[in-house]
Amino acid sequence: MNLNGKRILLTGAAGGIGQPLAFALSNKGAKLALVDRDEARINALCEKINQLGGTAVAIVNDFQANEAAQTVVDSAISLLGGIDILINSAGILDFTLFQEQDVVRIAQMMHINAIVPIQLTRALLPGLLAQNGGQIVNIGSIFGSIGFPHYATYSASKYAVHGFSQALRRELVDSDITVTYIAPRAIKTAMNDQVAAKMLAATNTAMDEPRVVVAEIIKAMEADKHEHYIGQPESFFAWLNGFLPGAVNMGLKKQARIARQFIAGKS
Repeated sequence: MNLNGKRILLTGAAGGIGQPLAFALSNKGAKLALVDRDEARINALCEKINQLGGTAVAIVNDFQANEAAQTVVDSAISLLGGIDILINSAGILDFTLFQEQDVVRIAQMMHINAIVPIQLTRALLPGLLAQNGGQIVNIGSIFGSIGFPHYATYSASKYAVHGFSQALRRELVDSDITVTYIAPRAIKTAMNDQVAAKMLAATNTAMDEPRVVVAEIIKAMEADKHEHYIGQPESFFAWLNGFLPGAVNMGLKKQARIARQFIAGKS
C-alpha cells in the first residue's frame, strides 16, 4: 500500500513507538489523526509535525467512556474527511506476579489492549466497507504467541488481538480491506520500567530501539502483510510454541526463575 495521502488514525500516538511512528508516517505523506490521553504531549506532537510540513490533528481521549471508540472515529473522519487506515498502537503492561496484580488493573489492561482495538475497528469498518478498501493494523506482541511468565494479563490481551486479527481477516476475505497483525519483541520504551529492563537484560532478552520497530511496521504496512513478526530467535519460538509448547515451557523455566527475583525486589 502506498501511504502517500492516506488518512490514518493512530492510537497511543504520544507513546514510546507512537511518536516515531507518527513522524515516519508523516514523512511518507500520510495525513494523521493522532489519539492519546496526554493532551499536552499529543498537541505538541501535532504542532511539530505540522511545522515540518505534515498534516496532523489531535484527538484527546482515554477510552474510558462507553462510546469512546465511536467518538474517536467520528472525530477523525470529521477532521480528515475520512479514514483509510487504523493503527491500534495504544497499550499498557505490567511486569508482576499474576496473583499480586490488582483486579482493576487487569480489567484496565484487557480493555485498553484488546477491547478498544476491537471497538475502534467495529466503529470504522462500515466506512471501510463502503469505500471497499483500507487497512487495519493491530500492533500486537511476541507475547501474543508465547505466553510469557510474569506478563500473564498482557499476554492474554495480545493473544486476544492476534485471534481477532486472524478471524477478521478471514471474514473480510472478499473485500479489499487488509488486516495486518504486527508482533514486536521487547522495545526500549517507558512501558518497560527500570526493573523490567534489568530483568530482560539478565534473561538475555533482546530489546529493539523504537526506530527499528517503526521501520518494520512501515515495511509491513506497505507490503500489505497479514502477519509480521519482528526479531529472532523470538519469531522462531513463536512459531515453535504453536507446535511444541512443551519445548518452549522448558526453555522459559530458567527465565521465569530469574524474573521472579527481580519482582521480589520491586516490593
